[in-house]
Parts: sequence; structure tokens; C-alpha cells
Amino acid sequence: MQLLFVSNYFPPEVNAPATRTYEHAKQWVADGHDVEILTAVPNFPEGEVYEGYDNELMQETIDGIEVRRVPMYVTENSGVVKRSLSYLSFMLSAVAYCGRLRRAPDVVAATSPQFFCAVAGLLISCFYRVPFVMEVRDLWPESIVAVGAMDRNVIIRALEWLEHLLYQQAARIVVVTDAFKRTIRKKGIPEEKIHVLKNGIDVDAFPTDLDDEAVQALRDEYELNRQFVASYIGTVGMAHRADVLFEAARRCDRSDIVFMVVGGGSEWKALAEKQADAQLDNFRIVEKQPKEKVPYFLEVSDVSVVHLRESPLFETVVPSKIFESMAAGNPIVHGVRGESREIIKEAEAGIPVPPEDPDAIVEAALRLRDDESLYEHMSQSARNYVRAHHDRQTLAREYWALLEDVVQSKEEAVIA
Repeated sequence: MQLLFVSNYFPPEVNAPATRTYEHAKQWVADGHDVEILTAVPNFPEGEVYEGYDNELMQETIDGIEVRRVPMYVTENSGVVKRSLSYLSFMLSAVAYCGRLRRAPDVVAATSPQFFCAVAGLLISCFYRVPFVMEVRDLWPESIVAVGAMDRNVIIRALEWLEHLLYQQAARIVVVTDAFKRTIRKKGIPEEKIHVLKNGIDVDAFPTDLDDEAVQALRDEYELNRQFVASYIGTVGMAHRADVLFEAARRCDRSDIVFMVVGGGSEWKALAEKQADAQLDNFRIVEKQPKEKVPYFLEVSDVSVVHLRESPLFETVVPSKIFESMAAGNPIVHGVRGESREIIKEAEAGIPVPPEDPDAIVEAALRLRDDESLYEHMSQSARNYVRAHHDRQTLAREYWALLEDVVQSKEEAVIA
């Protein structure tokens, strides 16, 4: 079976969609399967083509994964109009170049958020007359309204129509949370068509034998020696409200606790300007880092802060960064309601706090700083839980079995 997987993002980009697709594809290739990734030139989130790449059709191999990159309109991850044009350009480019794949696929899968990527997957599947599988990592366009990027207007209603069309046309819909499945089912999509494959991490590949000198150099560079560090590591966008750590730092009167934000995105510059004006001694803001450096920032962090703005929509999501934090043994100060909070509670891996509540974040950090037995319990529980329930190898193999079932069902229907 030949799989074509369409994704707007792929390494060397380091956001959650790129990481999830890469880790699945790496496992599929390791298991001897035939996979090709159709993606864009790497540019997220700054909207600048990465060094070593050109905005043109190109092919490369990453860890045995065949990757076909197509040109697109490149822009920074801010502004609804420019971002929409960028997404649309990727869709058009992916469809225009799909005839130049390494070989014809037997099944096409495409991932959201942003449905234009999923539309590209559907159109390519029609071109090759093969089944289409839609992966839903975010409830789009609901999330556009939830972060305040756009009111519910005629554009949103058009996108909702497109959303429903994609759900109807997909042979299977793969979602990352049980809440997503319930939401899509309420839209009239048959339950048996929707499959939950939750996020996870390649536990065995997550580095724990880090270079001690490199770790110490990081502590020295950001003045973290003898400090208890609570870090948010990830996209600094409208949905994440990472600036709540800045507010927590302003309200914390303990000199031995530092709050740190590491990442990039549409809100990073504004947050950096806040810190430039305030010059808080207990706050650090660091630009987006290469994926291989993330374990080092987790290592110099004592606690991971996972946070999304207050919205009913975000009660349905499970931020993938919780699994990296668990693998690193970092207790989590968890500012997200809903399904992901239940994971943290079940795993005994952290302290839930209300979203957008800097005082609660300070209180949780102080509690973990001062209660050594609680800290050690949550650290070990986190490691044990992620290995038992969210190992990417197991999840990838379940995903491949689902794709094979889709292809087999198509073949049986043709024979019948």
C-alpha cells in the first residue's frame, strides 16, 4: 500500500502538526511501509523560508521519509487575510503538482487545522480515484472564532459548509480527542466513520542522556542557576495566551522562581516588547528553538506550564506539548479545561489551574517548589503514564491498520 500524506507543516518546522506527522511517518517507514509526504517549503511561524530551502518544487529524504515540497505564498503567522491566502496557495500548489509524485498512491490522508490542506487531500484523492482520510487536529473554523480572529460571518458559514462537505466525503475521519468525535457526530456524521487516535510521543526516542555541559551552558546563558523554572514551551499565538506567564512573574514575590516563555508565533513580538519595557528579573522570553534543543529547555525547566485561553472550544483539545513534558518528567501546571485536564488528573502528572489566572499559576509553582515529595511523585507518575498510554509507536501502528482497512474496504466494494 502506498500512502500519500498531505500536511501544510513538516520538519524542520517544529509545531505540533509537523511533529505528529513526522513521528507517524518515521514509524511507518521503519515498519517497511511506503509513505510520501506532500508539504510546503518550511517557513512557520516567521513566514520566512528556512535556510537551505527555496520556495520551489523540491524533493528530499528525511529519516527515510520521502518528502515532496511545493511552492506557496509565504507570510508570517499573523493576519487573517494573509494567512488565508497562504493556506489557499498551498492547496492550489499541492493539487497542481500532485501529478509529479514519486508514484500513484492507494490512499490519501490530509491533516487539519486549516481545511484548505484537507481540500487538497480530497481533490488529489479524486484525481487518483483512491480513498480520502481526513485527520482533524483542531476544530476549524470554530477555532478562528474562539481566538477572536473573526466573528461568525458569511465567511465562517462558508467554511462550515466546506467542513461538512469534507466530513461527508472522507472515507474515515481521524480525530485526536473523544470530544472532537462527539462534536463531529453531532454534525450528522456517522459515529463508525470517526476514529480517535490521541496524541503521543516517541518515548524511546525522547532524549534523556543530555550533554551536561550543554545543559549548564543554557542555565548560564539565561541566568537560571539556583532558580526554580516554570516554562511555557511552544507556539506563542492568539489561542495560547502565553503572556499569562509574564503576569505571573509580575505577581510573584519569590526571588527563587523564574517564569520563562520559549517559542515563536504571532504574539511573541508583543510579549517581548512587554518584557523589554518592564525588565522583570524573574521572567525570560526566548525565541523559537530547533526541535533538538527542546529537550534541553525542558531539562533546565522544573515545571512545564501548558495553557490556552478561556474558551469552551479549547475544552475539546489535548495540547501535544503535555506528552513531551511528561516524558521529561516535568510536573505540569495545566491551564486548560476539559479532556486534557482529565489526562493530567488521571496521570497525577500536575496541578490544574483555571485558564488566564496568573495568581493560580504562581500558587501552583510555589506548591511544587516547596513540596519535594509532591514534585517527585508527579514527575515519576508523568513518565510512567505517557509510556503506558501515549507511546507514538503504538499509535502509529493503529493508524496504519486503519489506513489499510480503508484500502481493503475500497477493494472489496469494487469486487462486489
